[in-house]
Amino acid sequence: MNCIFCKISRGEIHSKRIFENENFFSIFDANPKVEGHCLVISKKHFENSLDIPVTLGIELIDCIKHTFLKISNGKIFSGFNLLQNNFESAGQVVKHFHIHLLPRKIGDNFKILE
Repeated sequence: MNCIFCKISRGEIHSKRIFENENFFSIFDANPKVEGHCLVISKKHFENSLDIPVTLGIELIDCIKHTFLKISNGKIFSGFNLLQNNFESAGQVVKHFHIHLLPRKIGDNFKILE
């Protein structure tokens, strides 16, 4: 499969993992929108959130929580956004399930929706 996230998951493309568990891992986004912008990605290829078995929900939340705690250690983030796009019309570019974790600071002036 020629999927970039599958290649990263298999180790064919090197990436520094922030956190990983059995079914998910996180890495910093190659084109960050804010400081600390990272991605939580499924290790197996699921095209979007509708394809993920609900039984993986606990591991997904585990990866999100541990990722934010690791990247915020020593940083002054006051919150974070999770953004997940499904299908092209909603802005999904890479057809492999992933969530954008966007750390936030008060007054950072970053707008997700206007």
